[in-house]
Amino acid sequence: MESKLNLDSKIIDSARTAAANIADDVQEFIDAHTTTATERTVTRLLGVDGVDEIEKPLPNVLVDNIKEGGGLPRGAAFWIGNAIVQTGDDPQTIAEKISRGELDITRLDIASEEKIREAIYPIAEENVARIKANREKRDEYLNTIGEGNQPYIYVIVATGNIYEDIIQAKAAVKQGADVIAVIRTTGQSLLDYVPYGPTTEGFGGTYATQENFRLMRKALDEVGEEVGRYIRLCNYCSGLCMPEIAAMGAMERLDMMLNDALYGILFRDINMQRTLVDQYFSRVINGYAGIIINTGEDNYLTTDDAVEAAHTVLASQFINEQFALKAGLPEEQMGLGHAFEMDPDVENGFLYELSQAQMAREIFPNAPLKYMPPTKFMTGNIFKGHVQDALFNMVAIMTNQGIQLLGMLTEAIHTPHLHDRFLSIENAEYIFNNARDLGNEITFKDGGIIQKRAQKVLGDAEELLRQIEKEGLFPTIEKGKFGGVKRARDGGKGLEGVAKKDEGYFNPFIELMLGGER
Repeated sequence: MESKLNLDSKIIDSARTAAANIADDVQEFIDAHTTTATERTVTRLLGVDGVDEIEKPLPNVLVDNIKEGGGLPRGAAFWIGNAIVQTGDDPQTIAEKISRGELDITRLDIASEEKIREAIYPIAEENVARIKANREKRDEYLNTIGEGNQPYIYVIVATGNIYEDIIQAKAAVKQGADVIAVIRTTGQSLLDYVPYGPTTEGFGGTYATQENFRLMRKALDEVGEEVGRYIRLCNYCSGLCMPEIAAMGAMERLDMMLNDALYGILFRDINMQRTLVDQYFSRVINGYAGIIINTGEDNYLTTDDAVEAAHTVLASQFINEQFALKAGLPEEQMGLGHAFEMDPDVENGFLYELSQAQMAREIFPNAPLKYMPPTKFMTGNIFKGHVQDALFNMVAIMTNQGIQLLGMLTEAIHTPHLHDRFLSIENAEYIFNNARDLGNEITFKDGGIIQKRAQKVLGDAEELLRQIEKEGLFPTIEKGKFGGVKRARDGGKGLEGVAKKDEGYFNPFIELMLGGER
């Protein structure tokens, strides 16, 4: 891609190299550790589902039994495979027996590693094939009924009741939405288990459960066939159950997942060691399933200044790109996040926003960039807010953004009503259609405000990345370099669920999804 911003390719290469070295350093830690959530994900992918008599999910029951017996370092696949060899039961039956107190999985005699792997791999391969079939089904839809143009029009439903969400989602699709995101209920990211079944109550959102995923996927397929385009479904696999929710989404053919460990560390105080290990497995799953991840850099600008901290967004995008590549996730599935969050009173703020959006597009040319709307400076003045959203939409179409989370004129007042969503979709469609090729017709003044802004942000990001490369990501987070939020390496939620792997550890799903040998 020819640069309109006259960006120095050597600086981009230097920043990318630093980010790769940062990711390499963290990957050494990831490869040596596992977590309770990662092992619960293995149990789910082996077919364990349901709850016990107190509604505790059976994957939690099984992995807690392993952890209590000191077996977490060997991983769930080892213990379940051994139990299959010793009992002849399938993983679901093993979990049910543990829940009834009939089996203590770590007290069984230990079979040979060869027999354990022979017991596990056929089951793992069958469930990986199910995920592959979902990806092929999505491709079939895209090749037959097609989908909307980019930027995808992305809107949110958040009633708390999955059945009401379905009604609102179908209405939004008929109004023009391409992506439906079901926001999770407040605080679900801090639950160390995934609720079970359909749910009808939530606060500020709807619980992410596998049944809710299934219900919404079915509804969007129905309305998509009606309107003649494939509708993408988005949810949230961040928090303490990040890889579990990724697995559930893969099994129910979700298309997008918010998936960013740094968001959980900074804004939910989840332990950085725990969530970076979980992020890796979640991205392996998302990559294999063809799910586009959405990263959370936009959130930095809610706690920091969008003008002064813009380089931290770009630095995080570079790091997220490298973490994604390590998990086998191609650039075309990296919805790297950024946002239109400058104070509207900043002189030439629109030029700065345009500069940064174009910069992100040029640096990550193959990524379906996710562009987030103004929220921090939405005041409740719906008329001004609608204009702010229009400027946001104009930047998106001029810079070929991939995913456009539409702003709502009633932001800062209430959860959007159906007519608020309609007006926002109408706003975006009008601008996207009328200015479809505007970006291709425009070049920027050499040495002008737009070029100089992008060059400065890139230079500052490269400097920050080289500093992180020297210090390490964990100390950088402890110093509050991202979002102005400091977190301790041994602090936050979930550290007790981290374990150093034993030599005999294996995860069949990472091996199968990344194409490795047994």
